[in-house]
Amino acid sequence: MATSGTTNFDLSFDRLIERAYARCGKSVRTGYDLASARDNLNLLFSEWGNRGIHLWKVKNQTTNLTAGTTTYTAPSDASDVLEIVYREVSGSTTTDTSMTKISRSEYENLPNKYSTGTPSQYYIQRNISNVEINLYQTPDTTDSQINYFYVGRIEDVGAYTNTADAPYRFLPATVAGLAYYLGQEIAPERSQELERRYEAELQRALTEDSQSTSVHIVPRSFYPGG
Repeated sequence: MATSGTTNFDLSFDRLIERAYARCGKSVRTGYDLASARDNLNLLFSEWGNRGIHLWKVKNQTTNLTAGTTTYTAPSDASDVLEIVYREVSGSTTTDTSMTKISRSEYENLPNKYSTGTPSQYYIQRNISNVEINLYQTPDTTDSQINYFYVGRIEDVGAYTNTADAPYRFLPATVAGLAYYLGQEIAPERSQELERRYEAELQRALTEDSQSTSVHIVPRSFYPGG
């Protein structure tokens, strides 16, 4: 028997909403039902922002530094900045130097935040409308950059014909999560069961959405009388 030969299955939001309503024992009947589902989907994706780092939303950004400028703004979709390196480019040679992330208290207690030199530390200020990167020391040259990884926000639903800004692995969790959110409003008697299914689906997806790295275990030697 032949297989399909394709691996591009996805669900547009209108079909995903139908599946979620079905799990609540309901069906989509009005425009209000669709609007309610879209609002709940956006709330669901916002809640996922509190569930740790989603690898598919980690992005790389390079920003040119300006002498005398301490604070730089991350891209508008940034939720947080993970790590930064100070980058110098000379001809075809690029040299990255690791920088240390410090807390608000550590940054506040720096005696002279605007002293100039080679930046070696940074403090991230997460505001409502943007994310700011505060460097220490303040760059003293324009011939340098910072390169960093940041976590982007999950995109809004938008049109009902769109698909989710998430990998295929999260489709079951998306349907289950929307069913749970809708169930609290239209099928409260099913709410607990829908929540259990959602948490189980999401946990499986989050477990799979992780980095695999090498681990080296070195045995420790013990000597009698040591």
